[in-house]
Amino acid sequence: MSDDVLVRPRGLGSSRGSTIVVSGPSGAGKTTILRRVLERDARLRFSVSHTTRHPRKGEVEGHDYYFVTQEKFRALIESGSFLEWAEYQGNFYGTSRAAVEKAVDEGSDVLLEVEVQGARQIREQCPDAVTVIVLPPSFEALGQRLRDRAKDSEESIRKRLDIAREEVREASQYTYVVVNSNLDAAVADLQKIVDVARLRPQQVLPQWWNGEPE
Repeated sequence: MSDDVLVRPRGLGSSRGSTIVVSGPSGAGKTTILRRVLERDARLRFSVSHTTRHPRKGEVEGHDYYFVTQEKFRALIESGSFLEWAEYQGNFYGTSRAAVEKAVDEGSDVLLEVEVQGARQIREQCPDAVTVIVLPPSFEALGQRLRDRAKDSEESIRKRLDIAREEVREASQYTYVVVNSNLDAAVADLQKIVDVARLRPQQVLPQWWNGEPE
């Protein structure tokens, strides 16, 4: 065989997309950051989660969440339909395994917004997943943000802050940390992470070798 003939390495199939998991304390701003990145990056797809909580004002079925009953949610757990699921303040949240796998297999990069418990499950099942935790500048800033939203009672805010302290203890387990001191900067940071994920060998090499002789 001529030395100048390129041969595709064994085991190198078609390019798959990246699974990018974003989580963080309630009030850290992760949802707003995600929406901004999705608006500016047409190559990204958002994984719509299932939840048992009631829709908030302005939320749309199938766009923000799939709103289901607890009975339906438990049935989906039993059938193994979730890539991850978690309970947060009495409500359940879960990510469809089939939807994520289909998108990734088609070469799309998928953004998931999940609770810290869910991110832990995904790390165990998908070692190639990129995980990002969004943090507020400080606990004091987080408490102020939660109060400024005027959506929760003081008791509920204290519970959210207690949960946040537990969540932050797992920050070192994530691939990246984004501190949301400035929204524009945090959006830029997440976009950089997405761009870097696209430069990994499993994303680049299958495309590079495409069309070369076996």
